[in-house]
Amino acid sequence: MRKIATALRVPESRVAASVTHQGLAARLWSIALGCAALYGGVPDLDARLLRWDADGSAPDDLWLTDVRPLPGDAAALADVVLHGHLVPLAAALRAHHGLAPGLLRGNAASALAGAARELGRWARRHGRPDAAARARSLAAEVLAHPLLTGAGTLDGTAFRRRSCCLYYRVPGGGVCGDCCFTRPPRSSPRAASG
Repeated sequence: MRKIATALRVPESRVAASVTHQGLAARLWSIALGCAALYGGVPDLDARLLRWDADGSAPDDLWLTDVRPLPGDAAALADVVLHGHLVPLAAALRAHHGLAPGLLRGNAASALAGAARELGRWARRHGRPDAAARARSLAAEVLAHPLLTGAGTLDGTAFRRRSCCLYYRVPGGGVCGDCCFTRPPRSSPRAASG
């Protein structure tokens, strides 16, 4: 988090924690959803197999020590990403940085919707409309999971979250494309978000 806070010049640890959470969620959803949509399976992203080099850069900063294929359905996606990583990470971020549960659910849902949207664009450009449709369908199923229900609204490939990731608090930041706000709010450092 310190690396993100320094890079973004963010004085609030919870803003850096939220940005880090959303970035890691996006990476995990992209890997799992991409494999499910393109190949019909999901790699086991068990924390004992997954390595992350915080000083590295994408795509070389995240790798598996062993590839173990799992089914490529919505239940496996939710198990691998939500239960395997995002639920325990959210608990730690709530405890150490005071992030609201709704903010973290919104980050997870936004990252999933973004992964599906980008995968869909890639698939259509590369003549794989089947993969685009599969990604969209899987994302919609996972967004209906009890841990993500109510985090936002999916309309086709457009997603609108019901919480804010706090990116507007980054110097020079603004609202994200799926933010619940249409413009950055004026806020108090003690205001609750999420």
